[in-house]
Amino acid sequence: MSEGSKTKRKERIIGIDLGTSNSACAVLGATGKPEIIPAAEGRTLGGKAFPSYVAFDESGRKIVGEPARRQAVSNPDGTVTAIKRKMGTTYKAKIKVGKEWKNFSPEEISAMILTKIKNDASAYLGEEVKKAVITVPAYFNDAQRTATKDAGQIAGLEVVRMINEPTAACLAYGLDKDTKGKLLKICVLDLGGGTFDITIIEYGENVVEVLSTAGDTQLGGTDMDNAIIDWLVQEFKKKEGVDLRNDSKAMIRLKDGGEKAKIELSTTLSTQINLPYITQKEGNPLHIDVELTRAKLEQLIEPTLRRLDPIMQRAVQDAKLSPSQVDKVILVGGPTRMPSVQARFKKFFGKEPEHSVDPMECVAIGAAIQGGIIAGDVEDLLLLDVTPLSLGVETLGGVFTKLIERNTTIPTEKKQVFSTAADNQPAVTINVLQGERTMAQDNISLGNFNLTGIPPAPRGIPQIEVKFSIDADGIVHVTAKDLGTGKETGITVTGAKGLSPEEIEQKVRDAEKFEEQDKKLRDLVEAKNNADSMIYQTKKLIEDNKDKIEENEKSQIEAAIKSLEEDIKSDDVQKIKLGIENLQKSMYSFSQRIYASQAQDQVYQQAAEQAQRAASGMGGVPPGGMGDVPPGGKGDTGAGGATYKKEKKEDDKKKKGKVVDVDWDED
Repeated sequence: MSEGSKTKRKERIIGIDLGTSNSACAVLGATGKPEIIPAAEGRTLGGKAFPSYVAFDESGRKIVGEPARRQAVSNPDGTVTAIKRKMGTTYKAKIKVGKEWKNFSPEEISAMILTKIKNDASAYLGEEVKKAVITVPAYFNDAQRTATKDAGQIAGLEVVRMINEPTAACLAYGLDKDTKGKLLKICVLDLGGGTFDITIIEYGENVVEVLSTAGDTQLGGTDMDNAIIDWLVQEFKKKEGVDLRNDSKAMIRLKDGGEKAKIELSTTLSTQINLPYITQKEGNPLHIDVELTRAKLEQLIEPTLRRLDPIMQRAVQDAKLSPSQVDKVILVGGPTRMPSVQARFKKFFGKEPEHSVDPMECVAIGAAIQGGIIAGDVEDLLLLDVTPLSLGVETLGGVFTKLIERNTTIPTEKKQVFSTAADNQPAVTINVLQGERTMAQDNISLGNFNLTGIPPAPRGIPQIEVKFSIDADGIVHVTAKDLGTGKETGITVTGAKGLSPEEIEQKVRDAEKFEEQDKKLRDLVEAKNNADSMIYQTKKLIEDNKDKIEENEKSQIEAAIKSLEEDIKSDDVQKIKLGIENLQKSMYSFSQRIYASQAQDQVYQQAAEQAQRAASGMGGVPPGGMGDVPPGGKGDTGAGGATYKKEKKEDDKKKKGKVVDVDWDED
């Protein structure tokens, strides 16, 4: 973004990265720069991002985020994660809520995560948050995008825009980059917990234009975790003769242990996976204690990494580039920290990937910038996004006829004229499709509708204009118009599994029932996390200064820690707060002495540095919005002098109820 960005506060629009494994939120700060909004429970394995977990405890209380992840082992039946992979489907998550089993749609579970984000953001900003930009994988189809928007509405958020995750990452990366008048070809590789997206963009001063996008919604870090889990299960079965796949609690512990090992092996050559009391056999406890090396991990995940190559190749070809023509490679998502993943990308593009933006926060930051563009806080950046899959209709013979090609800049609108397939055909069925396959049955059906009341006429005579339009969120609107009579009908594709406004309203009412309960839970979570943090910091301070603490001080502090640890086990907020105060009091004299000592040490160190600089004769040296795309080209019924050639077909029986594509030549 250029240095001359103007900022003016109009409204708060948060940016949300609703992830498979972790979710994050950001907002433009007072200076116009984006900042990550931390979860109420503080930092987690994902930094300021938090786990995309939802759970219900024995009393039926809802738990979201890090607290939900912590209790997953002891409460597998009441916990759900990675729900993003089920968005846009009819899947129902069967979860134990208290003593009962209940079914939840992916939209409902995602709405619970979004509600937490909304509440945390409101508390952090000191004002109610009502609007959001939510990111989705570039390869999400219409049903998945609509489901995401439904989830936002259930959570009480106005989703003012949805943008592709790689596009958001590109916006984030542009904050500190100066193109110096050049147009750079930048490749954003977004490998998350459940999805892989690659987007190639042309980036210049004030303009971000997407050239191509490709991806896989079922490829990510979770597949690597599963490879580790499979290996652990096999090794344990060989050694103990027990199949852990029959034990749900054991499998959750394996997932947790495998994920931690994967993360550790990004910075070390080997790690120990130690899971005591993983199960039992004939009344005797069994344990897992195995070493996993980086070399073994790379062997386990090689099949997953091989799936990356054809997707990268497709994106480069669609952008009409060679890998060497890409100027910069940007990495997004936790798994991109892995050396083997980085090596794969480096080998393909022939250059070292860039790492200057935190891959776990990148997407949320970009979404916040997009929110700033919409709100008018950022006025000098134009974002041109694209549709990731082709859109069209089923025509005679079950053929998929494309109206909007993949990688078309959105928002956009395309028209094409069709006709009837049989004499005196009174109606046609418009089957709206999304995909890249030739035959309709091999693509995704987004829905269908009928245009009726067509006057009797020979086949090929009626002129039926089909219009596709895609809005800035990637949502599809389709109409069919009989040009002879002027009669028109159509649909807004709410996704094959989308929710109606009535259903959304009902979900909102259901969410309101949890509001009071959620507030109590937030207070409890905050208190417990404050206590956890206090205990950790106290233990660390004692360990770092064990030679400076008096024995009676140590005993008093340890007693206060033990008491607070017992308080945490309760659900009494007031008791936990009193326990924190008690620990603070017991630490007072010791911490004051330590801080005074550290301050004195710092004074000595600064004096020594100044003396050294003086001796060497050296002084201190200071360190250096989206535009509409007009319809046109083949398929546009506007100006252009098209000469129509109606197709002749023989078998009227097979044509009944279908539409025939009307071809034309352009002068």
